[in-house]
Amino acid sequence: QVQLVESGGGSVQTGGSLSLTCIASGDVFSPNAMGWYRQVPGKERELVATITSGYITEYAESVKGRFRIDRDSNRKTVWLQMNAMNPEDTGVYYCLFKKYGLRTQEYWGQGTQVTVFS
Repeated sequence: QVQLVESGGGSVQTGGSLSLTCIASGDVFSPNAMGWYRQVPGKERELVATITSGYITEYAESVKGRFRIDRDSNRKTVWLQMNAMNPEDTGVYYCLFKKYGLRTQEYWGQGTQVTVFS
């Protein structure tokens, strides 16, 4: 089992910055990826950014060059730095821990609201 605790988020004006932090505990030492997804009402949850335990990153096209994901060396914490934000970045951001093994298991945080106003 993996538990995730998210922090950060809030409200910011267009062009501003916010950061999110997610701390994982439990069985975090298997090969894995951590990352962030976001969801707005009426739409499916979508990828924002992920980073593997080998530090390979993936970003949604809409956030490339503006957001940066990173994780610490003990692989328990992932950060998302969000810069040059716009109203389309608004949503509930969920932390994901994906554990690879005989079968892939996904664990989700409780979500944190991010609002960008113009």
